[in-house]
Amino acid sequence: MFVVLRVYLAAQSWLIVGHQSEPTPPIKPGGSAALQKKKFAVLVREAVGNKADGKRLLVWFQDEARVGQQGTTTRLWAPRGTRPRALKQQGFESAYVFGSVCPAKGIAEAIVMPKANTEAMNHHLALLSSRLQSDEHAVLICDRAAWHRSQSLQVPHNITLVLLPPYSPELNPVEQVWQWLRQHFWANRVFTDYEDIMEACCEAWNVFAENSKIVSSLCTRKWAHLGI
Repeated sequence: MFVVLRVYLAAQSWLIVGHQSEPTPPIKPGGSAALQKKKFAVLVREAVGNKADGKRLLVWFQDEARVGQQGTTTRLWAPRGTRPRALKQQGFESAYVFGSVCPAKGIAEAIVMPKANTEAMNHHLALLSSRLQSDEHAVLICDRAAWHRSQSLQVPHNITLVLLPPYSPELNPVEQVWQWLRQHFWANRVFTDYEDIMEACCEAWNVFAENSKIVSSLCTRKWAHLGI
């Protein structure tokens, strides 16, 4: 069972949600310069150093998505020749899903926060750290958002951050996760308030995280292999 835990922090609520291919898209030359110059395994070992001696390295990918009343629309099934109407809300309430996936194990972790900032990232890292086994060390691949590089970021001892090259979203498979969730759960929706948005985020992520085959198929990348 995947249980949603509601916690109130600084008068704003945040939720911890359940833990748990497409063919690999071509890597664009401009966005993958670092990966082309050095093999992925070499970059990871340089970043980890001796922090993971005697432990099993696991590659995780991380990203954030905004979900709210300024939603997206998608295609609808309808009889030929008709023009169905799709809902498009104009409100301003929103929440942010901080999600991480481990394709090798087919598991995923996420937390829903009211803002995308360093504090939210610290909570997400703490959650991920608590889910790791004692003999595991997570190599967390993420983009260069400000809260991934903040001096106030508290990275647990069993996690090492590896930043992707600038302007290379195609290298982060969690982008495909957001696309899948929007197509299946978040598009063409009307949310009454912030609580409604959080519930929708949790329900959608739990469906995704409960299916390890979907996690692995969406997020596995051949280049992200440590050669171990």
